[in-house]
Amino acid sequence: MKAVVFDLDGTLIDSAPDLQTAANRMLNDLRRPALTLENVAGFVGNGVPSLVARCLEATGGPAKDFDYAVSRFREHYARAPAQLTRPYVGVDMMLQRLTEFGFALGVCTNKPYELAVTILEELGIMRFMGAVVGGDTLPKLKPDPAPLLLCLDRLGAARTSTLYVGDSEIDAETAFRAKVPFVLYSGGYLKGSVDAFEPLYVFDRFEDLSDYMLKRDAGHDDLSRHFRC
Repeated sequence: MKAVVFDLDGTLIDSAPDLQTAANRMLNDLRRPALTLENVAGFVGNGVPSLVARCLEATGGPAKDFDYAVSRFREHYARAPAQLTRPYVGVDMMLQRLTEFGFALGVCTNKPYELAVTILEELGIMRFMGAVVGGDTLPKLKPDPAPLLLCLDRLGAARTSTLYVGDSEIDAETAFRAKVPFVLYSGGYLKGSVDAFEPLYVFDRFEDLSDYMLKRDAGHDDLSRHFRC
């Protein structure tokens, strides 16, 4: 079986606007100043507690009741997790093409599972996914390889015939530690240089990704030789 597993935020979807809204409502509860969209987008990737901690650090330092701040963010975000969030251009068509050609598809994200599924369903792309692993599915978050390996297990896919597609340093490290070849979407929330990743492939248009996958599948490429050592 050939499979493709995707990160969610900054890879399949632009979720920063809804994350910014929830973050600023949480900060308002704490009587702190609001953050820009660029600020919040730069904090995405390590899960909710990390995002909240970075928001607090940027607006005056840690809160005395950090757990309260996290709970307020979660409450605000859960009310409207997909109001402003949209799939990136070309995502629907790319997922449709890969599904039609028999690829098993999944999502491995540090976003809480229920929120990830809600967003995927509201955006109409959950129907393509054979497995979703969230940030609370296991005790460990990415870049620990366990969530990605669990997603592969649920898809019935082998590491040598799977790609992990992401947009960040965290995703690249996750793939490296799981020994799964990594593909980089350069149009997401990338913080560093593309040159630092050593990905198997870099793309900024999703039609290019599906073309790339179908060509590789036609050539029956064994991805194991592309592991970054």
